[in-house]
Order: sequence, then structure tokens, then C-alpha cells
Amino acid sequence: MGASTIGRDISVRKAAEKKLIQMEARYRGLLEAAPDAMVIVNQAVEIVLLNLQAEKQFGYRRDELLGQKVTNIIPEGFAERLLTHGTGHAGDPIVPQMGTGIELYGRRKNGSDFPIEIMQSPLDGADGILVTAAIRDITERKKREDDLSRLAAVVENSDDAIIGMTSDGIITNWNNSAQRIYGYSAAQIVGRSTSILIPPDRFVENMEMMEKIKRGEKMERTDATRVRKDGKTVHVALVDTPIKNAEGQVLGISTVARDLTESRSLEGMLRQAQKMEAVGQLAGGVAHDFNNLLAVILGYTEFLLDRLGPDDAQRKDVEQIQKAGNRAALLTRQLLAYSRKQVLQPKVLDLNSVVASTENLLRRLIGENIELVVLLNSDLGLIKADSGQLEQVIMNLAVNARDAMPSGGKLIMETSNVDCDEKYSTQHDTTVPGPHVMLAITDNGCGMDKQTKTHIFEPFFTTKEFGKGTGLGLSTVYGIVKQSGGFVWVYTELGIGTTFKICFPTVRAVHKIESLSANIESIDNASETILIVEDDADLLQVTHRSLEEAGYAILSARNPEEAIRIAESHPGPIHLMVTDVILPGINGAQLASQLSRLRPEMKVLFVSGYTDESIVRHGVLEPGLAFLQKPFSPKALNRKVGEMLAAILPFAEPAAWKI
Repeated sequence: MGASTIGRDISVRKAAEKKLIQMEARYRGLLEAAPDAMVIVNQAVEIVLLNLQAEKQFGYRRDELLGQKVTNIIPEGFAERLLTHGTGHAGDPIVPQMGTGIELYGRRKNGSDFPIEIMQSPLDGADGILVTAAIRDITERKKREDDLSRLAAVVENSDDAIIGMTSDGIITNWNNSAQRIYGYSAAQIVGRSTSILIPPDRFVENMEMMEKIKRGEKMERTDATRVRKDGKTVHVALVDTPIKNAEGQVLGISTVARDLTESRSLEGMLRQAQKMEAVGQLAGGVAHDFNNLLAVILGYTEFLLDRLGPDDAQRKDVEQIQKAGNRAALLTRQLLAYSRKQVLQPKVLDLNSVVASTENLLRRLIGENIELVVLLNSDLGLIKADSGQLEQVIMNLAVNARDAMPSGGKLIMETSNVDCDEKYSTQHDTTVPGPHVMLAITDNGCGMDKQTKTHIFEPFFTTKEFGKGTGLGLSTVYGIVKQSGGFVWVYTELGIGTTFKICFPTVRAVHKIESLSANIESIDNASETILIVEDDADLLQVTHRSLEEAGYAILSARNPEEAIRIAESHPGPIHLMVTDVILPGINGAQLASQLSRLRPEMKVLFVSGYTDESIVRHGVLEPGLAFLQKPFSPKALNRKVGEMLAAILPFAEPAAWKI
């Protein structure tokens, strides 16, 4: 029997196998070329396939991962999320599809963790359901997100308003400070035009600026006025910058606005304070020189009156001169009080007692159509001030209140203890933190507008009719309070009234020292020797004549050098030196200190319209110093000298002359 051969055409199968091999190679090529790590796991959660990017991303060789658990590259806890969303629900038709990312952490071979995003999809294979995971390293993306988050925090927490807008001025971004400065929330203003913030008279100017920015120009800092949601204006410093793309095309505008309202207010307050300080220095200098002239005028006027009989026809004329001189002297005292160069005699006192002592006088001063209410704190702290000057402060404020209530009203004076904290002190530059005693004087009169309020403490400023006031009342109050270490705060509303609050630092209680007083008009048989030191020749002559006519032996010196020579050469005793505080070269206190070694028996009487800078700064003479305020009459000088020589006033030890 012969052999038989059966032939089968396998060309079709061979072609199919070849095509399958080509397709597999193509898919492997695509898998290897994928930018993300591709990892395929089976139902046992074992890695069955991975690409080159997976090797690079996790730091393993391929043979080190194949057949291993996926937990080698996904840390415990994070791997559970992968398994839950992958193999655990691979048969579920709602399983996440490719493109739905899960953010986890991956772990490299060296043990370091890094953020990844996994996109997974089930794959039905011959060995069951597999899970294909595309794993992307998102370290750089996370860093950018963190940077953007920090930048957003900086923008939101900036003290400046940071506003983003389109090139047409439509607002797209609005931070917290923009809301604080302009009053609009982001929800209220995003999508609206910035023209809502522009005052009507600035529309054209703003349009010109916008056109420049559209052309790519950056607008350096400009000061501008904007309108808040509540209609109030706000002063801002603006920096506008165009936002450009890579090609230089302007896509939008970034605006940074800084609120200048408070700084403008502080600048205004500083300028006002500097102006008042300059005026005060001028007023003090003028008042000092004027005091010397007045002392001469009043001195010779008194000499004339002493020679004129009560029925002399000229006596009334001279008395009118004396009256005018005394009024001028009061004016200079007000100027000195404003300039804080008036010599005070402060003592530790109870403000309640000062207020109470003025109550009866105030009732007559303000008239019957004004009700006076006095409310005194029974537990009030003590202050250190000049009681006479405090009375002047109260009188001036009461007169102002009376004039603000021509048809009658109510005047309330109230004392209380207040505590000024650090924040309050920073807002009031002359205030020190701590307990204070406050005097509040309130009226329900016409009140003041803002413009008037800014000028009330300026000397010679007045809203009264011509001839009805000097304009020095409130400036005097200001000067006295400042010199006493206190401060004045004013609140006023038109048609409602005004409150002046005056605060003085609280001091500790001390033993009260009562000063002796005497009413010595003249000293009979005066024979003491007095040294007068005065650099003003006319005033020296008046002082010399006044004391000489009282019977004293007089030695005169025009300057400290001459006084020292007289003290060294005079053969007899010198019982008293009358010296101006301000002298050429050294001051009166320094002269007294030098002469105390030559003349330990000599007493010293200081005279001045104001003292040197250290006394001005502290607002007080050293305890024990005898002082006479210029201008003074011859009788006042004789009385003071008589008191000192009669030992009624305590002798000032040389140590007390230190100023």
C-alpha cells in the first residue's frame, strides 16, 4: 500500500500570527513611549507588566517589580485606595475610567515618597480581569500649586488692595484689603467696571491712564482719590501694571492701591503741630520782650500815681494808662501760656477742689439761662498742676460754652479717672500710658464744623465778631494743659454741642506743704543791700528806682560778669539778689549758684516772663525758689522783697538753684 499525504494551507494562520506579533510590538512600543508610568496588575495585586517610564519613576529594574506586589511602589494605606478603586471593583460598570485621577503617594526604591496621580481602567484578559494604571509624577505640579497657594495667601493678607481687571477695566480679582479700603465684597464687585470707584471729576483722567496701560506702559505710583461703597472718598497711592502674555499682548491690568487716608491725616496733624509750635516760639519771644516794656510802663505809671493826689485832674488819665498796661500784661500771660513758656507753680492737688472753688463764679459768669451741672468723682486721683492756671482753663472753656449757647442750655463739668493704654498713647503723641485724671466740660450749644475744629487752638483764631474776643482763649488752654503734661481732646457736632476732655497724669499722694503768705505793703526803715541783675537797661532803671525809694541800698549789674565783680569787691553784706532768669552768657540760676560760694548769706529772687528751656520743658521751678512773674509793679516787687528779707518765705538752698 502506498503512503498518502494530506496537505493544509497554513498561510492564512501564518499571516494572522504575523499581524498579531506586529500589533503586540506596536502596543508595546506605545506602552514604552507613554510619558506616564504604566503598570498592569492582576487580581492577586501583582505587577504583570510595566513600562520604561515606571522603571525610571520608581527606580527599579523591570525584573525587580514583575511578579511583585504593587505595595512595593504604593505605600501602605495609599495602596488600599488603589486596590479599592481598581481590582476590588473591576467588574463594576461604574469603576473609574482612564482620565479620572486619584492623588496618592508613590514610593521609590530608595524609600522616598513623592506625590502621584493614578488614572486606572479595568482590562478583561485571558487570565481574568487586570487593572491598568497610568501613574504620573505630580511633584512639580504640587510645587506650583503650593507656590500659587502661598502667593494667593500673600495677596489676600496684603495691607494693600490688589485688584485684577481686564484691559477694559472689568474687575476679575479683589482681595480682602480691597474690600476693607473700598467697602465692596468680592461678590459685589467682581464683574463690574472700575468706573464705580472713580469720582465723576476724575473720569477723563482715569480713561487716559487706562489707554496708556493698554499700550503696555506701567504707571508708577500716583496719588488719587477714589469713592467707597458708602460714598465717602478715600486717598490712595496707585501702581498700575499691564498683564502681558508671552507675545507681549496686554491681557489685563494689575492695580495695587495703598490707603493714604490715615497717613494724610497724620501729616496734617504734624503740619498743624509744627505750625503751632513755630507760632508758640514766636509768641513766647514777643511776649518776653513785651513784658520788659510793660514792666517799664507800669513802673513809671505807678511812680506818677504816687505823686498825684486823689483829686488831681491827670490822675484818671494815668489810671487809664495803668489799666491798659494791666490788660496788655494779661495778654502776654496768655501768649506765654499758649507757647508753654509761662512759669507755673505746680502742686499736688485734687482737681475736684479746683472745680468746686470755681463753681460759684461760673454760675455768675455763664448767666441764669444756662444750667450748670457739676459731677465730681469722689475717688478721684491726684494731679500735679498750677491751681491758678487750671482755674483759667475752666473759665476759658466755660466762656466759650456760654457763647455757644446764646439762647441758654446746659453746661456739664465732670471729673473721672481714666486709663490711657498703649494704643491710645500712640494716637496722642504727648500722652504717656497709664492712669490719668480727666476733666470733661460739655455744652449742648451750636457745635463746630470740621474746618473750625482744626483751627480752634491756633492763637488769634476766633469765630466771634470783631472786638468780641482775642482768639487766645483756647490757645491758652492748649498751652497750659500741654505745659502741665496733659492733653486736650475735642469732640463736637454741629447743632448738638461740644465736649472738651482734659487729661492729666495721676501722681502719688504726698504730704501737702502749705506756703506762708503775708500782706506786706512796705518795709519801714529798710536798710538791706540788694544786687539787681537785669540786661534790659530801662527795666533795670525802674527796678533800681523802685527798691531805692523803698529805702534799700542798691547795686546794679547789666550782666553776670558785672554781678560777679560786684559780689567780689563790695565790702559789706549783700542781703538779696534780684536776677532775671534769662541773661547773656549764663542764666540766673547758674549765677546764683556761683555767687553762693562768695555770698552764702545772700538770698535770691528770680524774675522773668519765662524761664530757660529746661524749665519750659519741665514746666516747673525747683522747689524752694522764689519767683516773680513779669511784668510786675513796683509795689509787687517791694512786697516780694520785703517778704524774703523778713524771712517769711523759706530761704532757697544753693542745691535748689540747679535748673
